[in-house]
Amino acid sequence: MSLITPDKLALFNQNLLHESPEVIVDFVLELSEKPLITTSFGKYSELLLHQVLKIKPETPVLWADTGYNSINTYAHAHFLDEKYRLNLYTARPQFTRAHSEYLWGAPGLENPNHLKLTEVLKLDPINKAFEELKPDLWFTNIRKGQTQFRDGLDILSLSPQGILKVSPFFHWSDAALEAYAQEQGLKLNLDYHDPIKALSKRECGIHFSN
Repeated sequence: MSLITPDKLALFNQNLLHESPEVIVDFVLELSEKPLITTSFGKYSELLLHQVLKIKPETPVLWADTGYNSINTYAHAHFLDEKYRLNLYTARPQFTRAHSEYLWGAPGLENPNHLKLTEVLKLDPINKAFEELKPDLWFTNIRKGQTQFRDGLDILSLSPQGILKVSPFFHWSDAALEAYAQEQGLKLNLDYHDPIKALSKRECGIHFSN
């Protein structure tokens, strides 16, 4: 649990507002003993991995594999795992895809069991992994403008469990991220879709529960 007070958090955010992601990552790692990266292996996933792992390459990387990723996303995950030799923790649900569809149907907002599927396939495995890994610092690639909930956060925020959450690219636009990826020779996952989240502007719940 972070010992940073809300006043200090606000001051840090103000000081970091115009700093580069590298400066942000370097700063917060000085505050941490057990950092963790979460990733969906989505479109801009390599940017966050690149920033953190070039400074602390052994940082654990947590991925929730719900069983509903595209072939391209599995290929992207494999590519990044090989490139960075990730210290990868894959959180998988108790139920297989076929079993969960038998019990609750397929993911989709039209399915009245969609929230149950979100809980079973993503939130429960992620929460269990957080309990096992016990991070004091959580790197995530969320950005302002993605969802109404995320608009209320900042570069640094605190999870409900008191973990310091760090979003080095929080104020970056898609265009800025794409230009940076090209400049750094980083690969984008252009075929990413998460049917558990379903909509790009919908909050799947991970950031509510950790």
